[in-house]
Amino acid sequence: MLELLLRPINAQTLLLTIAIVAVVSVIFAVLIVLVSKLCAVKEDEKAKAVSEHLAGANCGGCGFAGCADFAKALSEGKASINDCGVTANEEKEEIAKILGIPFSATEQTFAVVKCAGGNNSKDKFNYVGNYGCDAEITYMNGRKLCPEGCLGGGSCASVCVGDGVKIINGVAVIDKNLCESCGACIKKCPKNLIELIPKTAKVYVACSTKCRGKDVMTACSVGCIGCGLCAKNCPQGAITMVDNLPVIDYSKCNGCLTCVSKCPRKTIKEI
Repeated sequence: MLELLLRPINAQTLLLTIAIVAVVSVIFAVLIVLVSKLCAVKEDEKAKAVSEHLAGANCGGCGFAGCADFAKALSEGKASINDCGVTANEEKEEIAKILGIPFSATEQTFAVVKCAGGNNSKDKFNYVGNYGCDAEITYMNGRKLCPEGCLGGGSCASVCVGDGVKIINGVAVIDKNLCESCGACIKKCPKNLIELIPKTAKVYVACSTKCRGKDVMTACSVGCIGCGLCAKNCPQGAITMVDNLPVIDYSKCNGCLTCVSKCPRKTIKEI
């Protein structure tokens, strides 16, 4: 072994080895460049331009994984501009110009939870398991006696990009000033208790049960009993009763709050 180490290096062999290594390196470099060009994903310039005008919240409320995917879908005509609730109307108008399509501004909205039960609503059983509405609802539709009762597990809060959802007294509550109207909480709620209403709205119905009065009174102390007093006393005729629940026509409502004062269960809330 020592003799091999002490043997003089053949200069010609060394140069030949270096040359071979250099040639192989150049060949691999050329192949890498060729492969990168052939396999490169061409960037959609239209999608890139659209993306620059999106809010960049990456909330998923539009139904896509993020703003980049949404921009791509818009450029391919597979989505609607108004699927995004976060981007301002001014920016949406610029996107419409890029896409060459007409655009009509939509009314600004925010989300409300159509339930005020929480600790005011009775439980069927004591739930012990993984935290979150998604987990709880898999067992007997959740612990609440009311079939539509908010479980208060915070699944909606976990996806809110604006930190606008809090669990207060066992029920989800949304801060109007922090809501970005992205719709992520709406998609996340397993009981479909969240909806968007106009930002100008003065009241909303904090209940979703379709049960009759007697059943509601057994399950919840603040649930709507379908008495219809709100509809009967609304000066603007803005409220109709559908499936034992009041439905507000916000185009007629002037915010007089008569419905709030007349509701015996205080189910209609002032915003």
